[in-house]
Amino acid sequence: MKESTASNHVFDVSINVPPQGGSKCFDDDGKLKRTGTVWTASAHIITAVIGSGVLSLAWATAQLGWIAGPTVLLLFAFVTYYTSVLLSACYRSGDPVTGKRNYTYTDAVRANLGGFQVKVCGAIQYLNLFGVAIGYTIAASISMKAIKRSNCFHSSGGKDTCRLSSTPYMIIFGAVEILFSQIPDFDQIWWLSIVAAVMSFTYSTIGLGLGIGKVAETGKFKGSLTGISIGIVTETDKIWRSFQALGAIAFAYSYSLILIEIQDTIKAPPSEYKTMKKATLLSVAVTTIFYMLCGCFGYAAFGDLSPGNLLTGFGFYNPYWLLDIANAAIVIHLIGAYQVFCQPLFAFIEKTATEWFPENKFIIKEIEMPIFGFKPFKLNLFRLVWRTIFVIVTTIISMLMPFFNDVVGILGAFGFWPLTVYFPVEMYIVQKKIPKWSTRWLCLQILSMACLIISVAAAAGSFAGVVNDLKIYKPFKTSY
Repeated sequence: MKESTASNHVFDVSINVPPQGGSKCFDDDGKLKRTGTVWTASAHIITAVIGSGVLSLAWATAQLGWIAGPTVLLLFAFVTYYTSVLLSACYRSGDPVTGKRNYTYTDAVRANLGGFQVKVCGAIQYLNLFGVAIGYTIAASISMKAIKRSNCFHSSGGKDTCRLSSTPYMIIFGAVEILFSQIPDFDQIWWLSIVAAVMSFTYSTIGLGLGIGKVAETGKFKGSLTGISIGIVTETDKIWRSFQALGAIAFAYSYSLILIEIQDTIKAPPSEYKTMKKATLLSVAVTTIFYMLCGCFGYAAFGDLSPGNLLTGFGFYNPYWLLDIANAAIVIHLIGAYQVFCQPLFAFIEKTATEWFPENKFIIKEIEMPIFGFKPFKLNLFRLVWRTIFVIVTTIISMLMPFFNDVVGILGAFGFWPLTVYFPVEMYIVQKKIPKWSTRWLCLQILSMACLIISVAAAAGSFAGVVNDLKIYKPFKTSY
């Protein structure tokens, strides 16, 4: 595999014989020195975690109530942190400092579990990444539409219903992603991650502030200990919605599927495991505080009527300019988050194509495009064509199924157990040679089974939501 640049070190695993112990310019695997720190890794994680999922947490808390809602949030936070630490221990096989590096999640599964499980993991991971791209397209279009709608409400004094279609906004978002998807790899989007992380804090803080303001204005906390009342919804709907809420919370914490890729950007010493452990603790702690505040104050403000999307469900109408800033921040954040999540999938397809057709000029040739004031951009035709097709496909599917809460719930349910819990637990057991039926082995298996049950319930609730939505939805028409 010939590369005209050495910067693509995150995913390119066909390497030269590494110099022992590395050097000033190269790491121990012969690739350019990694430069990532606790802070850049945390920025990547926060970009991936505090995404559109935060906006559905008030709705999720409303389904579960004041007791179960915050409890479930804390449990998901603990499980995510614990299993992420287990997963980060699998970045190197054998010795945690000098062992062979695993560049991707799938590489780690191959090194520790091997065989059929590698194919299963790859299929789940890449299908989940594909789904996240759809979810983010839907969320971004809703926020763009919300900006237009809030201005319409303001100018008409609330008299105009301001009905709008999501389709044009999805096309705009897709066009922007086609442009950004030409950035070759993870290491070259660190700046996009930092911008996206700042944006995520911006809109989360605004959502939190509006929730606190609403509570202060009414002078009371709405909601109940058990969540949305029977009567507002039927008993059956209450059960399905509670299950769907589990999926929404799982989605809000999902980033394990790109953890290894993020870890592969970290410099050593200290060992990548130690740095990643700190970054994971910092990121999960920060996001959990935000999630608790956003979910709880959103529920306190609206009670049973908490909107599915806190900033676009129009629980808030004023100040309209602040809503516009928040929704603009969501769109900017999702532009970056889309790229952070899709880079592993892009890299996998391109690496596979190069291995299958090593002499094909269309796949391997890079054309230097001069950019005034910057070094030339290396344009690869295969990358241009296939990534463009990928973005177009995800955009079209988003147009056909623009159900934010349901899609979020399905993605959370589908990815949580296998990628966040099962594979990290099984790989850690192999890596640390934990004896079968020992106390630690049993505890890990109980954790895994409990999370499987939660995922199945969440998936059932979310699919029930899609079925209900499809009864009244017409593709490509005005959605509200």
